[in-house]
Amino acid sequence: MSTKQWRRLEVVERLQRREMTLAQGAVALGLSKRQVRRIAKRVREEGQSGVVHRNRGRAPRHRTTELVRNRVLELRRTKYDGFNDQHFTEKLVEVEGLMISRATVQRMLRAAGIGSPRKRRASKHRRRRDRRLRAGELILWDGSRHDWLEGRGPKMCLMGAIDDATGEVLGGAHFVDQECTVGYLHVLREIVMRKGVPVSAYMDMHGALRRNDKHWTVEEQLAGRREPTQVNRALGELGIQTIYALSPQAKGRVERLWGTLQDRLVSEMRLRHVTTALEANKVLTQYVEEHNARFALRAQDPNAAWRACPAGTSADEACALQYARQVANNNTVRIGKTVIDIPKNTGGRATYARARVVVRHMLDGSYSVYFAGEKIAQVRSMPPTTAVGGPRSLEAWERRRNKQIARKRTDSLSR
Repeated sequence: MSTKQWRRLEVVERLQRREMTLAQGAVALGLSKRQVRRIAKRVREEGQSGVVHRNRGRAPRHRTTELVRNRVLELRRTKYDGFNDQHFTEKLVEVEGLMISRATVQRMLRAAGIGSPRKRRASKHRRRRDRRLRAGELILWDGSRHDWLEGRGPKMCLMGAIDDATGEVLGGAHFVDQECTVGYLHVLREIVMRKGVPVSAYMDMHGALRRNDKHWTVEEQLAGRREPTQVNRALGELGIQTIYALSPQAKGRVERLWGTLQDRLVSEMRLRHVTTALEANKVLTQYVEEHNARFALRAQDPNAAWRACPAGTSADEACALQYARQVANNNTVRIGKTVIDIPKNTGGRATYARARVVVRHMLDGSYSVYFAGEKIAQVRSMPPTTAVGGPRSLEAWERRRNKQIARKRTDSLSR
């Protein structure tokens, strides 16, 4: 017998010898007088075994049956292989119709020798940063390159953003080849179109977000400042404050989001046998809605901080690739291999030859040419991509051209 049972037997024997009253025995055992009276009666009828609980050795009525246990283990080893415990439990309830708790599932899996797919490291002491009070005060965005398809397709980079106040995955999340300028501009455009302009953006020091090279053009040297990247310029036009993180831990909320997606989203795509980026983006769109419904929080302040675009600026124009050019004598502008013809102006200007213009390559593929803030030409073209010949190659070509011009000027001055 256990210590508890020996204690009950001792109290019952003292009651039988009239060494204590029933009330004193109830206080000593922490039971009611009625329960003590029942225990004493069973001891008189059955002896020492009367203090043993009647359920000892009996299986609980709510115990999971072997049929259900075998079904759970079979699903975990086959259809839901690689799912974590919580995600697997959700699928059992929502898809398989098995009403079972996560703790029960965890006990079954561990007893069967099935461990967690995620290896957890010992936590470190870090200072917690409080969430912003209002939605739209701060967004955290980043790109995560990972084997999202687990070898069934190419390695991809997931571009996305999260609201700091609510933890909501914001619109525009999508898969691309690599973390790049166009990916960030797509995310920013969708956020502005769906929610509005955020107050500030927290980001790392990726080359698409901040100039990391040491090259200065002659124009930059004369101006005393460097031209921003395309993304940084778009953020400035929209009036979004930029905050740069010095370590991954500084933007821990978006980093933890990647950890969650690399677990749950990968499992969802494995379940659907996704093999291409197109299929992955379709699953991602559906998953983001489910993710926000399950994990997003309510902001402490219900008054959101999202703003409208500044006057004279639109999301399409701000989130476009922008280049400064000089019009050729034949009223054409060249962007890489694309030549844009500027039509004759009926407003009084005879020609735009030698004029300085701004060319915007919109995300829908069109080129727009602006002179003194007025659109003077527009043509259709292929949307910017991350493939060879796309904006990344064009930006590299721009840097090489500026370096060549600077080198020629330096050589001419040295002569």
